[in-house]
Amino acid sequence: MPKLYSDQYFMKKAIEEASKAFSVDEVPVGAVIVFNNRIIAKTHNLTEHLTDFTAHAEMQAFTSATENLSNKYLNKCTLYVTLEPCVMCAGAAFWTRIGKIVYGASDLRRGFTSLTENVLHNNTTVVSGVLKEECSKLIKDFFMQKR
Repeated sequence: MPKLYSDQYFMKKAIEEASKAFSVDEVPVGAVIVFNNRIIAKTHNLTEHLTDFTAHAEMQAFTSATENLSNKYLNKCTLYVTLEPCVMCAGAAFWTRIGKIVYGASDLRRGFTSLTENVLHNNTTVVSGVLKEECSKLIKDFFMQKR
């Protein structure tokens, strides 16, 4: 019987991606997408590298996962992301019909939960705060270094 991995396990993989972003001076956000207990996409922010404001970790992960599955719908997948998705990424999540979103740190200013209206697909479930402290520390350390 195959081993089932936990939300913490996959969030640690997203944190590894966020650490890669940190090391190349990108805002340290990492994302992985899981299908059938297997990572099918792993990415981090590339906005500086690509000079593209839309190159958030989640957007990169959606593109990679849909290519991997040869399907634009990710309804049987889970997105693990170190920072609460922004409104743009939540909108993209809606269109992919992602089955579940698990995030670590909250983004009180730009995160999708700050909206008064739900922007996610009705069938998308959300889990917040997984390894929150580790995820928050990466972001805080990055911006402290910038000051």
